[in-house]
Amino acid sequence: MTPSTLDDWLAHCERVHPPAPEPTLERVQAVRRRLGLRFDAVVVSVGGTNGKGSSCAMLESIMRAAGWRVGLYGSPHLIRFEERCRIDGRPIDAAALLPHFAAVEQAREGVALTYFEFTTLAILRALAAAPLDLVVLEVGLGGRLDAVNAVDADCALLTSIDLDHCAILGPDRDSIGREKAHIMRAGRPAVVADPDPPASVPAHAAAIGADLWLARRDFSFTGDRQQWSWRGRQRRWHGLAHPALRGANQLLNASGVLAVLEALAPRLSVNAQAVRQGLAGVDLPGRFQVVPGQPALVLDVAHNPQAAAVLARNLDQMSLPRRTHAVFGAMADKDIAGMLRHLLPLVQHWYLCDLPLPRAAGAAAIEAVLRRAAGAAPVAASRHPSPEQALAAALAAADPVDRIVVFGSFLTVGGVLKAGTAHWRSGR
Repeated sequence: MTPSTLDDWLAHCERVHPPAPEPTLERVQAVRRRLGLRFDAVVVSVGGTNGKGSSCAMLESIMRAAGWRVGLYGSPHLIRFEERCRIDGRPIDAAALLPHFAAVEQAREGVALTYFEFTTLAILRALAAAPLDLVVLEVGLGGRLDAVNAVDADCALLTSIDLDHCAILGPDRDSIGREKAHIMRAGRPAVVADPDPPASVPAHAAAIGADLWLARRDFSFTGDRQQWSWRGRQRRWHGLAHPALRGANQLLNASGVLAVLEALAPRLSVNAQAVRQGLAGVDLPGRFQVVPGQPALVLDVAHNPQAAAVLARNLDQMSLPRRTHAVFGAMADKDIAGMLRHLLPLVQHWYLCDLPLPRAAGAAAIEAVLRRAAGAAPVAASRHPSPEQALAAALAAADPVDRIVVFGSFLTVGGVLKAGTAHWRSGR
């Protein structure tokens, strides 16, 4: 029976997922060709370890402020699958995705697709069918073999490169950088926002003949707490307000985005007012999101050691609370110890939660890692069957002058966002 709802299609994608898929882009390329999938809009692919979502959101916000029609693909989602596809700033309607899932199902005859490959192709087809000027594609895992890399982007943006998914991408930054650099294309702009990229990244750009834009060489920024300035190959922007997204690394992300804007200027022009308006209006839930009220509530999808280190620095810059409570859940294949070590000096009580995925680490397993990471230092920790119940316990224990940090997997943050932040505030 043909699925009739988005939930039915997603369940179908889970059922047809090959048991041990070969790491290759050939499956996606074959189905893309059968679909006749092509883009008339300018396409930007955004890869990297951390900062991808923020960079995509800033690029989308600025371009929309300039009057361009923008579509965006990002993953994973926090609450609803439809968040993965935004057109003109709004998630696509579930019903609008159905014909694209059906088209992929028809085109994939004889080809087994993973859940991610199937859903990515459906969203790419939806974006290709929309009347857009710019399409922004967030790369999932790596780059070389990621389903998004089936599209030849007009410009590539690489954010920070660090250790994550090491079992798949390689044991060091050089290996990981090489995988991520494969979203670059010959003769086209490739912007690298990481100020210290591994040598494999410029080496790959040189090998294929990409137009490499390196941070500190082709573009850079300076700033203080009030404002910042940016210079590129030919453009200069002065007296810019900080992006609305919080966090110590957002200027690094914004700097890479402005380099993309300069690289695309011959095709999609942007003026100073659009840059200022776009940076001021950008919004991305779950990225150092501070929910107003008492106690302070911080939501962050930091899910690797580098992101956890940035989260710790951002927390240090906040007003000093009396105590910090942390709600944490993560996937088992992550460097959980590496993440926890960055937050251990800041947290007085841990609320560890199970997550609704087979590959998630259980709260008991996380607690064992936490106690090993703490060594001889005493640790206050409790276990909970879900992020929602963990946050409820933290709210019950916290005083108004305390702080609660929810971090780790997208499922951890998404779990507490499902009910809405107003629900948690009213529940105290």
